[in-house]
Amino acid sequence: MLVKRAAVFLGGAAFTLVLAGCNSTRTEPQPSAYSATMARPIAADVYPVIEGKKLAATTQMSNEEAAAQSSRLTALGSARSSGKISEAEYQRRLRELQALAADHGADTLKQIQN
Repeated sequence: MLVKRAAVFLGGAAFTLVLAGCNSTRTEPQPSAYSATMARPIAADVYPVIEGKKLAATTQMSNEEAAAQSSRLTALGSARSSGKISEAEYQRRLRELQALAADHGADTLKQIQN
């Protein structure tokens, strides 16, 4: 009886495999992630513009300005450590520079947008 059940089971499994082999579903090729999201049509009769220089949103700090700012900060630090200025004066100047750092980006953006 065990042999008969095994034969029925194997027969059913073989039949299922035969039916699965006859299945002929066609799958459409899926576009790659690159072609689906990034590819754009390019005009064949137009050359890309590669020359020219793009303008910056604002001017860059010059080397002289950077050196002057660095020397100001160095002088402030050395004046504090030598006792030439009080701690209160140092903290006042420090708050002034920190406020400039915090607000400069937003102020410059407002100037650019106007």
